[in-house]
Parts: sequence; C-alpha cells; structure tokens
Amino acid sequence: GAPRLCVVWDRRADVYPPAEDTFLLTDAVEADAAELVETRGAPRLCVEVGCGSGYVIASVARRFAAHALHCIGTDRNPAAAASAYATARANGVNVDTIVTDLDEAIFERCASRVDVLLFNPPYVPTPDEEVKVGGITASWAGGERGRRVLDRFLPHVGLLLSPRGCFYLVALQENDPQDIARRLYRQGLTMKVLAKQHTGEELLYVLRFSRRPQPVGDMPPR
Repeated sequence: GAPRLCVVWDRRADVYPPAEDTFLLTDAVEADAAELVETRGAPRLCVEVGCGSGYVIASVARRFAAHALHCIGTDRNPAAAASAYATARANGVNVDTIVTDLDEAIFERCASRVDVLLFNPPYVPTPDEEVKVGGITASWAGGERGRRVLDRFLPHVGLLLSPRGCFYLVALQENDPQDIARRLYRQGLTMKVLAKQHTGEELLYVLRFSRRPQPVGDMPPR
C-alpha cells in the first residue's frame, strides 16, 4: 500500500483513529489512482464525508498533489475536523475541513463537481438508538443493518458526482452491498469491488461507483 502518514489525533477527543478500514480504503484508492487519471483525467475536486482523523483525505491529497486537487473533508465532530486539518498540514498538503452533518454545508456548491467522493460511514449494525448517542460511538454505530447514516447520504451521491466522478465507499457484508448497488444504479452508477478483507469476524469491502454507459438492454443488478 501507500506509505503511511503522520496523524495528528487527540485520543481524548472522540475522533475515530486510523484502523483496518482506513488503510483498506486508502490502499484501494491508491491502487486505483493511475487508472482513474488515465481513463477519467486528473481529478480536480475531492470530498470526504466523515473525515475523522483526516488520514484518508490527506493520503488522497498527497497522491494527487501533482494535479492541483482541491480537497474538502467534512465531519460533524469539530475535534475531527480540527484533527483532519492538522493531519493534512503535518503531511505537507492542504485540506479544507468543514464542520457539518454529512454534505449539508457543501452540497449546493459541490453538486455535479466532485471527481472523487469518499465515505467510510458508521457501518456496524447496532440498535438504532446508538446512532444518536454521540461521542466516539457515533463514528461506528450504524443502526439497523449498519445503514442508517449511509442511507441518508445515498440520495446525494449521483447529485454530487461530476460526469467523470467516482464514489469510494467502505461497507460490511451485513450492509448488503448488492442493495447499495441497486440504489446507486438508479442514479446511473455501477459498482466495482476494489478490495475486500476479513477483519476478525467482519468482511469489509471497498466499493467504487462510477457513471455507466447506456447500452441497449441495460439491466440493473439482481
């Protein structure tokens, strides 16, 4: 995978630290980067929703540093936004960080412009009430099927992506990746599994969604 980054992260501040899913996402984007540039052109705008410590968005900013990529990270936790900003600076890249719920504060100005969209959502299946607990629990508690937070964001994916944009998502097997694929297919996006990894009892995926061509008889995934 890509060389590891220096992370500026306060253990007391309820910020999700870099973990197996962080590295799986970062390595998948790194492995996809050359093809991305070759087939879609150099990305100009990257957004990570729920950026946490900033490890992923800083890694992407560093990978595409030669392409004048503008990077934005959002997080509802002010400590996470501060951590992401500091992590980027510590690694010699610039990331704009914004305290907001999902893409709320950036949706209008970023709609149809995002070339690289990243989301490592709270995906662990939990009782729904844990989604609203706050603190560090909010970074991993996903409610029923681990989908409560993701399902709020999915309707915006196709609206945020540019015509050449790609959406990179971390998901568990329990999140029902095929159902996610069906929902995004209706927005004109097709799924490719970029990586999967067993971590303990979990099966983690990195999924990439991108605009599909429109051949005759195009059928949705079953």
